[in-house]
Amino acid sequence: MKEKVYIIGAGHVGAETANELARKDFCDVILIDIVEGMPQGKSLDMTHANPIRYISPNLRGQNDYNGIEDAKVIVITAGVPRKPGMSREELLDTNLKIMKSIIEEIKKKNDKAILIIVTNPLDAMTYTAYKLSGFERERVIGMAGILDSTRLRAFLAMELGVAYEDVSAITLGSHGDLMVPLPKYATVGGIPVTHLLPQEKIDAIVQRTRKAGGEIVSLLKTGSAYYAPGVSVAIMVESIIKDKKRVLPCSVYLKGEYGISDVFVGVPVILGEKGAEKVVEMKLEPDEMEALKKSAEHVRKLQEQIDSKL
Repeated sequence: MKEKVYIIGAGHVGAETANELARKDFCDVILIDIVEGMPQGKSLDMTHANPIRYISPNLRGQNDYNGIEDAKVIVITAGVPRKPGMSREELLDTNLKIMKSIIEEIKKKNDKAILIIVTNPLDAMTYTAYKLSGFERERVIGMAGILDSTRLRAFLAMELGVAYEDVSAITLGSHGDLMVPLPKYATVGGIPVTHLLPQEKIDAIVQRTRKAGGEIVSLLKTGSAYYAPGVSVAIMVESIIKDKKRVLPCSVYLKGEYGISDVFVGVPVILGEKGAEKVVEMKLEPDEMEALKKSAEHVRKLQEQIDSKL
């Protein structure tokens, strides 16, 4: 029997996550949304593609939380998306209320699942889920680092004109303008990017990576990114369900790692069947560590705002 993954929020990100998981065909996928007919319609549309994809995932949509007690992983994408000119932090009040209502429903039925949070502001909403659920830190994980890292990889590949899959890179920190890309660790087929591009070009790509989400919002006018976020979530779910132990950058609650405590921030973790099973500590240069701590302090201030509202 396949494990069940419930996705709360059948908007663009939730639907693309479900679609990517369906392609991989290793779990049953249930979409939940308050909009009547939307999760049912989207899941049915995906089901129609099964015969020509030669896959057999079980997909369904619903407007309630029935059956969520069977979920191994619960992905939360529900929330108001960013609009042009809007920062992730401006979403906090609205999405805080949404997250609170969702966690209350989950707690009634399932206290064993692993939660993956995608709702923005990402790190702050992951903290909200962690605090309200009472789950161990290993079971409340924010999706951000994979997305930010793949954006950095994409921009490097575009600049160099090389195969995207040959580019490796990692980004730490909060999901936003204070993220911490680490170009010195980026490679193309094992060759350091610093050997292939001048520093000014690397700096420009780093800045574009930090602003990538806003760039997409400004181009779309009426929405935000969902293809790359959906695929990023699916990678996390797969590593957990299959116990792959992949090392991936995710937002997790630190307890002294990197000299940071009691705050959610993006760092490399080992993702397995128990969730974020271990934080991997990299050796960072003083300026990189300073940037990571600055990013963490930004999230801490958001967490303090949340504490005052709960």
